[in-house]
Amino acid sequence: MDKTDANTIWLTQEAYDKLNQELDHLINVGRDEVSQRIAAARDEGDLKENGGYHAAREEQGQMEARIRQLQDMLRRAEVGEQPDDPDEVAAGTQVTIAFDGDTSDTDTFLLGSREVLGLDEAADTVNVYSPQSPLGSAILGKKKGDEVTYEAPNGRPITVTIVGVQPFRS
Repeated sequence: MDKTDANTIWLTQEAYDKLNQELDHLINVGRDEVSQRIAAARDEGDLKENGGYHAAREEQGQMEARIRQLQDMLRRAEVGEQPDDPDEVAAGTQVTIAFDGDTSDTDTFLLGSREVLGLDEAADTVNVYSPQSPLGSAILGKKKGDEVTYEAPNGRPITVTIVGVQPFRS
């Protein structure tokens, strides 16, 4: 798979395995459980006023959507390992940058994919930048202390200094 492909989802082996386990559980356990709840609710009679039936059907729809999402993500996944150098920016690392050398104006984010976070609550509290984004592609492979200039979508050059790199832990 081309490393510059915008459809690529960068995952660590740990994240890939976690998503694979979730998919396996949904397919082999979740589907059966929901089907049993639907069947039990159907046996209660009138489906128009059966809240349990409608709730189980809604859950089934959400679960099937998640299964399709996981299958798509895993199909597009590029699995990479953490770099040997702990100060090197790679997919799956949490990066802190300072804008224009001003260490009081920093931003910390996960370089990777929001999907890596799965259904964790951390998904709402963590900023995520794709390795294919202008900033992500500019800092990928750089090291702590490196200064990088990239072009923002509006065409303006932005200079950042990498002030911290660490493996992401959700």
